[in-house]
Amino acid sequence: MRILAIESSCDETCAAIVEDGRKIISNIVASQIETHKIYGGVVPEIASRQHTEAVCYVTEQALAEANMTLDEVDAIAVTAYPGLIGALLVGVNYAKGLALASGKPLIPVHHIRGHVAANYIAFEDLKPPFLCLIVSGGHTMIAEVSDYTTFKRLGSTHDDAAGECFDKVARVLGLSYPGGVNLDKLSQGGKVDAFTFPDPKVTGEPLSFSFSGLKTAAINTIHNAEQKGIEINKCDFAASFNRSVANILCSRLMDAAKMTGYKNIVLAGGVSANSHLRDAVQTACDKNGYKLYMPPLYLCGDNGAMIGAQAYYEYQAGALADMSLNAQAYKDIF
Repeated sequence: MRILAIESSCDETCAAIVEDGRKIISNIVASQIETHKIYGGVVPEIASRQHTEAVCYVTEQALAEANMTLDEVDAIAVTAYPGLIGALLVGVNYAKGLALASGKPLIPVHHIRGHVAANYIAFEDLKPPFLCLIVSGGHTMIAEVSDYTTFKRLGSTHDDAAGECFDKVARVLGLSYPGGVNLDKLSQGGKVDAFTFPDPKVTGEPLSFSFSGLKTAAINTIHNAEQKGIEINKCDFAASFNRSVANILCSRLMDAAKMTGYKNIVLAGGVSANSHLRDAVQTACDKNGYKLYMPPLYLCGDNGAMIGAQAYYEYQAGALADMSLNAQAYKDIF
């Protein structure tokens, strides 16, 4: 089964064709990074307009790269939630138009489920059940994935997501958008023990996270140094902060694995590209005898292929939509 998938939840306009949830036939991404870099972050109105300009082009390119016509596609999939509402509406309405015009089934996909499904493309042997750490700019959670469309929350953040924490600290350090990526780059070669940051706990929820206090502590360290005329070694600061966040995420994940007994561990989401997180989780999994699945870097960020992969399993579960489908800025993954 070949699915044409559209993704437009934030600042990338994407289209891909995926076969049977596992094989990429084509995967086109039009990034808006250079546009939003001017403003230090994503401007929703501008993002929506650029999606409108790019969505036809990326879809045509995806079909051309696959050497297919729309008639040869078996279904249309689209990210319907969660995300920036204006951005989502562009993709949803375009996908509805394609489905209506072609008579193909329409498959709505949850963006975060798509991030998990990126691993199905990269690893043919990966099948549920498994334990998954999902980390992105808007989400941080540990989930039990019992089958392709059934998720159970074991722990999540009570305030900031890890990716949001990275971005805000990067901004205070004077780094350009995308902050988390540039903070990771800056950290390379820095001393991971040069600065110490807190590891906030959530009372009664050992697998949950709280990054607001950690973020505040990091920002206060920068501001206090500035007020005293002390120059911070930004490379060391970035390395220490990255390592602190990675250790927090990794420690909760290992605790969850021990509590549940899962041996297969999966990383998902844009922050799964973070080098400190990948190193920390790989080391911990090797030490404990767990098998780790991490998406290749090109599948960590938003892309249409991951939506097409999850759409295959949503289709098999009967999760189809009609022309009443609407975008939602927020919708739980569970």
